[in-house]
Amino acid sequence: MVQVIMEFDGLFRAGILAGEEFIVRFRAQPALDALDALVDRAHLLARISLVRKLIIVVPSIMVPTISTGVIVLPSGGIGLGFSVRIMGAAALLAFLLRAFVGTMPMNIKVNETWSADDPRADWKRLVKRWEFTGMFRAAVALLAFALLLVAVAVRIAWA
Repeated sequence: MVQVIMEFDGLFRAGILAGEEFIVRFRAQPALDALDALVDRAHLLARISLVRKLIIVVPSIMVPTISTGVIVLPSGGIGLGFSVRIMGAAALLAFLLRAFVGTMPMNIKVNETWSADDPRADWKRLVKRWEFTGMFRAAVALLAFALLLVAVAVRIAWA
């Protein structure tokens, strides 16, 4: 019973993570991109504010999600469900790696050094790199959620 609770907890957390990544990438990002060149200051203020909020929220979702995914990994036994759980865990680990290597250094830089009143000359280039990283993270988080959902469905179907 504990295994089932942990599995559904992991699935719930993966859904929250995927939803957060989806909203940031496909709703917040387009809203920022829609800001006209005349309002670069507003764009920078919005982006800096978003980073300052998400730098707390995302890790508080990400760490327990990945921890639960790894803990639950061996609990369902071997078989098709196990293979799908491995792929889901691999997707979560790819998400984590990209967050540490790609997003986190950029977020720290924004949080510590960006100013809307004195923008860096290359801030738009950095935003494009940030957007690519965000697209990867959103895709991998959604993939992880889908795989973990399939793993639970497979386990239930053959229980």
